[in-house]
Parts: sequence; C-alpha cells; structure tokens
Amino acid sequence: MTIVLWGLDVLLCVTLVGLAVQVLAAPDLFKSIVMFIVFGLLLALVWARLSAPDVALAEAAIGAGLTGALLLNTVGAITGHRENRR
Repeated sequence: MTIVLWGLDVLLCVTLVGLAVQVLAAPDLFKSIVMFIVFGLLLALVWARLSAPDVALAEAAIGAGLTGALLLNTVGAITGHRENRR
C-alpha cells in the first residue's frame, strides 16, 4: 500500500467522522439530511476501497439515494413546503 492510498484512507475516515458529527449537530433539518446523503456516498466509497463493490452499490443506492429521497420528501411534508392539493 502506497503512502498516497494510506493518506486517502485516513482522509476518508476523518471526513466520515466529521460528517457524522455535523449530521447530528446541525440545527437545520434540511442541512442535516443533505449531509446524511453525502455521508452515505462517502461510505460507499469506503466500501469500494475495502473491495466490497456489492456493499458499496447497495449503500449508494439504498443508503444514500432512496433513504435520502424519502427523508427529503418527509421533511418537505412536515414543514409544509408542498403545494396544497384540493
């Protein structure tokens, strides 16, 4: 393993921990959900680095994509940012 790949792994770990703290500490719910989606995409990159492409694809599709879309839809419904339907 080269020093560049080792540095990339350390950077990914530090970024994931920092994002996890920001997701939990964000005062705005929308900002927290967007950071959660970014966290899921970076976690998929970590799984790819660990030579687990099936888990990486599942994390990207389900963890970041589907769950993020559902959470954004829910926060829109809760805060009333949807059009009123008659």
